[in-house]
Amino acid sequence: MPARIEKLSVHEARKLALAAQGFDSPRTKTKSTTADVVALIKKLGVIQIDSVNVLVRSQELPLFSRLGDHDRDAIPKATAQGKIFEYWGHEAAHLPVELHPMFRFKMHAARSGKLKHWGLTSFYTENRAFVQRTLKHVVNHGPTTARELSTRTSKKSSWWDWDEAKTALEYLFLTGELMARGRGTDFARIYDTPERVLPKKILQMPTPSETEARKELLARSARAQGVATLRDLADYYRQKPAVVKPLVGELVEQGVLQEVSVEGWRERAFVHRSAKPPKRLHATALLSPFDSLVWCRPRNERLFDFHYRIEIYTPKEKRKFGYYVLPFLLDGRFVARVDLKADRTSSRLLVQNVATERGIKRSAIDDALKVELRRMATWLGLSDVANVGRRDAR
Repeated sequence: MPARIEKLSVHEARKLALAAQGFDSPRTKTKSTTADVVALIKKLGVIQIDSVNVLVRSQELPLFSRLGDHDRDAIPKATAQGKIFEYWGHEAAHLPVELHPMFRFKMHAARSGKLKHWGLTSFYTENRAFVQRTLKHVVNHGPTTARELSTRTSKKSSWWDWDEAKTALEYLFLTGELMARGRGTDFARIYDTPERVLPKKILQMPTPSETEARKELLARSARAQGVATLRDLADYYRQKPAVVKPLVGELVEQGVLQEVSVEGWRERAFVHRSAKPPKRLHATALLSPFDSLVWCRPRNERLFDFHYRIEIYTPKEKRKFGYYVLPFLLDGRFVARVDLKADRTSSRLLVQNVATERGIKRSAIDDALKVELRRMATWLGLSDVANVGRRDAR
C-alpha cells in the first residue's frame, strides 16, 4: 500500500501526472504490438478521436508519443478483437471495452430523452419510424455505413451536413442501439449491433446504477491523471462537476480517493489510493493537440504553466503558432510548439513553425527535437524532414 500523500509541490504533481499518463516507461526499440496498444489505452482510459489528417489521425499520436513505433493497424485490430470500443467518452473516443457498462447510463439517458443532443434528439422525435427502420435494416442486413444508406439528393456542403440516414445512425450510436465495429478507408463509422460487436462476456456484464458508474469513471479518471481537482476529474469523461461533487466526497470517505494540497493550486486536489511517485520518467515527446495530457486547458496552466489553445478552427490570419501545432514535451516540461504537416506526395515531414516557450533557447532543445522529428518521419513512412517555415523565440 503506497504511503499516504497529503501535500505535493508542483514538481511532484507533474511527476505523478506524467507517470499516470504513460510516461513512466521508455519507448521500446522494437515495434509495439496490438497488445501493447490495448494496455496503453487501458492505462489512459480514453483516446480521443479526431478526423483531421494533415499530419496523421490524432488517435494514433498518443500511441506514438508513449510507445514509439507500433502497429499502425492496432486500433482497428483491437476493435475487431473486442478489446476496445468507440463511444462519446471525452469527445468521440476509443475506450477499453470493460468500460462499456459504465456508459450504459448515458446511452439509456439518451434513449429516454433525459440526455438531449441538440440535433439528434429532435430528429428522433420527428422521425421515430425512420430511425426504427434504419435500426431494423442494420439488424437484418448487417454492418453498414451512412453512405450506403444515404438519402442525399444534393451535394454535401460541409462535414456536419448530415442527411437523414447519417443522423438516424448517429442517434442510434448515441443511444447504444448501434455501435461502431470500425471505420472505413474514408474514416466513416461502420455501424453494427452491440451483439455483433461486443464480446459475450461484456454483453452479459450487469449494468451498474448511474451512481456506481459515475463513481467508477471518477476513480479511473483519478488513476489516469495522477493528481486532479474536482473539475479535472469530471472533465476526463465529460461529467458535470456539480453532478459528481457529492460522489467525489463518497469516494474520499470510502478511501478510494485521498485529498491533497498542491503548491499554488487554489482548489483541493485528489489522488487515487494507489498513487505513488514514479521512480523515473521518460517524458520527451511530441503530443497530439487532442492528447489526454493536454486537452484540459486550465489544468495545463496549473500543472505545467503552459497556455495552450488549438488553432485549427482559427482563421489563418489570426493564428499565432500554426494550423496543427504539437506541444513538445522535453524531460517533463513543455518547451516548444511545433506546427507539422505530412507531405505524402514528396514523402517529407514539413516543419512549418517552431516556437519555443518563454525562457527556452532554441539551441537547448534543437538536438532533442531533431531526434523526435526523425522518429516521427520514420514512423509515418516519410523519407525526409524539411524545415519550411519560421522559427520563433518567444
